Order: sequence, then structure tokens, then C-alpha cells
Amino acid sequence: MANFERFSELKNLLNGLEADADKFYNKGNSAAGTRVRKGLQDVKNLAQAIRLEIQEAKNAAVAK
Repeated sequence: MANFERFSELKNLLNGLEADADKFYNKGNSAAGTRVRKGLQDVKNLAQAIRLEIQEAKNAAVAK
């Protein structure tokens, strides 16, 4: 998967949490809160993977 596609995947994942966040914060739905927490963990993991890819690309560019 191309690097920018992963960034788009990250944005889509975060946008997908909006409805459940609304249900949790505005309607008190605790199950929605659980889904938001799981989704945020996925966001965290994907963001870390993207950070590592960027660092590797920067290091490879400097080594040339």
C-alpha cells in the first residue's frame, strides 16, 4: 500500500468514529464508547506505523 493511501486510511478511520462518539458523548450510549476506544486504538497503531514509515524514508534519503 502506498504511503499516502495509509494516510487516507487513517483519516477515514477517524471519520468513521464520529457517529459513535456522538452517541457516547451526547446520548450516553456506553457501547458506543467502547467502539470509540477500540477505534482510537486502531488509529494510534496506524499512526505509529505511518510515523515509522516516514522516519525510514527520511533516513533512507539522508543516507543517499
